[in-house]
Parts: sequence; structure tokens; C-alpha cells
Amino acid sequence: MWVELLQAQLTDVFRLGLVLALIYTMFRTRAATGMWVPLAAGIAFIAVIIPVTAASPVAAPLWMQVATGVVVNTIFVAAALGVWSVISRSRGT
Repeated sequence: MWVELLQAQLTDVFRLGLVLALIYTMFRTRAATGMWVPLAAGIAFIAVIIPVTAASPVAAPLWMQVATGVVVNTIFVAAALGVWSVISRSRGT
């Protein structure tokens, strides 16, 4: 069950869009709010809000959906920050 839930969340385009919006907002406001606290709060918020408001394609308890969501959101954030780092270094900024 956990693998199916992980696959479903990794292919969720809405979740990916929310994480990308979170990262964009973090970069725009990091001078005032910092970087890690907004990212951690956003990862947790997205992990909770999606299973609470939308039906999951995989029948799993809420705690499992939220825990898997935290893992998936962290993967997305790490990948996006890695890509951003490579782009920033290649541009020399």
C-alpha cells in the first residue's frame, strides 16, 4: 500500500505545482523570512492540505498519506533546489 501511495503522490501534478510555488515564494521572501523555516512549514502544510481536501486514489489512513506527503514534498524541494543551484552556478550568480 505504501508504494502505491508514494507513486500516486510522486505523479501528482497539483502537488508539484504547489511545491514549485512554495519555492518561488521562498526565494522572493527569503531576505525577510529566511529559507528553512518557510520551506519546512510549506512542506508540512502541503502534506496535510492535499489529503484533507481531496480524495486519494489509494485508500490509506490519513496519517500515512500525510507522512508520505512529507517525504514526497521533501524530495520535490530537494530536487528543485538542486536544479536551482546548478543553474545559479552555471550563470555565475
